[in-house]
Amino acid sequence: TILQQSFVVEFIVRNQQCVECQAAFRQGTWKSLVQVRQRVGHKRTFLYLEQLILKHGAHRGCLSIETFKDGMDFYFPDKGKAARFMSFLEDVVPLKVKSSKKLISTDDKSNISNYKFTNLVEICTLCKDDLLFLPKKLATHIGNISRLVLVKNISNVIQVIDPLTGQTGAIEGDAYWRDPFRPVVTAARTRLTRYVILGKEPVFLERNVSKRGVNRKQRSKLALVSAARESDLGSNDVTVEECSQLGYLMKSGDVALGYDMKDVQLVDDDAEDVRRAGKFPDVVFVRKLYGGVATGEANAAKKRMFQLQRLPIQKTDEEKEKGRGKKGLKKAADMEILDEEDFMQELEADREMRARVNVYKSEIAVSKETKQEGGDDDDKDDDQKITLDELLDSLVLDMKPDHVEPDAAMQLVGDTTIEEGMVFVGEGERAAKDKIGYVGREEAINIQSRETAIPVAGNVWGKDFLDEDL
Repeated sequence: TILQQSFVVEFIVRNQQCVECQAAFRQGTWKSLVQVRQRVGHKRTFLYLEQLILKHGAHRGCLSIETFKDGMDFYFPDKGKAARFMSFLEDVVPLKVKSSKKLISTDDKSNISNYKFTNLVEICTLCKDDLLFLPKKLATHIGNISRLVLVKNISNVIQVIDPLTGQTGAIEGDAYWRDPFRPVVTAARTRLTRYVILGKEPVFLERNVSKRGVNRKQRSKLALVSAARESDLGSNDVTVEECSQLGYLMKSGDVALGYDMKDVQLVDDDAEDVRRAGKFPDVVFVRKLYGGVATGEANAAKKRMFQLQRLPIQKTDEEKEKGRGKKGLKKAADMEILDEEDFMQELEADREMRARVNVYKSEIAVSKETKQEGGDDDDKDDDQKITLDELLDSLVLDMKPDHVEPDAAMQLVGDTTIEEGMVFVGEGERAAKDKIGYVGREEAINIQSRETAIPVAGNVWGKDFLDEDL
């Protein structure tokens, strides 16, 4: 016997959060903390690290992110997610880790303890465009490179380049942490000098058998650059000539940043002795400036053709109160703006660095894209200049749906729009074609519940196998 009963069911929809989202809004719910620190006077490294985290989604599962004067804190709900995040950091920057744990509670009967883990991640103090004077043993170990080198890029290894010959080398993280050393000149805004390029001549170096060979492509990038300080133009005729690995990018009228080795202050005694002996170049060019930054426009930062995304970072009370008073708060805000501007200039002048992060189009780039269709590129030899092909389309969640143009191939059947080539089948037509009984929606509502099955009218399937006498 089959018992059936019709009744009304009420569904109540209640909005609720998952366990991880609930933990994000409660205090003290984190189980593992990753403290990332770098003992330098700027935040350019953390701005670059932030873009790497966004591209690879390494911050997924993180409860909250806080920023400090010399680093950032990442809170995770369990130890495994924190370990995965630290594994990502090891692949992108040279670092060393110190871990500790604190007992929160324990149950002696079940032998279960609750711990909170803290991991201190210290990033090496070397940053992009820093000027190094390598120890003699280390310079010999990485290919007998010159001791005076520039930091080209920072990844899991420290990539350096000789600014006079173009020879490159890589310093492993383990080799650095065994004998840490400081840069002789940091890539600070106050240490860099603006130079105006007056001309250049190609340079062809003879190969030194005792050194690691420079490839042909890198050798063709060297040039003898003639430049003058931007501040000296109109006041004196002092010019400098020096070989540079950026010579192939330069042309008359360009503006570049560099270290004035005659006036810059060095922090290493050995480097100071070499400079007094006259073995240092007069200038070391660091990077070329582009766009409104080179011409000195007031709103050059707002006129850039690219933009970046940012992490949802919370400023701690220590960060907010580090400059108490109006003057202190304004100074702290100005320093953050200067750090962001320096990082954008580094990104704008380094194609290899842009390839590691997501760079999006700005409103300026969208307008330029329509104007430059079919235009000629004057700087064909400049492979570091940012182009529209490298930029990604910005994702705006509030964007309206795309406008669909009316097409002649579209047909309106009832209230449904179908394309040409699509077959519109009415309700019950396929069932009638296959000789199967079909009950419409309105008829199905009026069917009464009964104990025995009722044959549907029009169902002729299996009629030949039925015995009429039975």
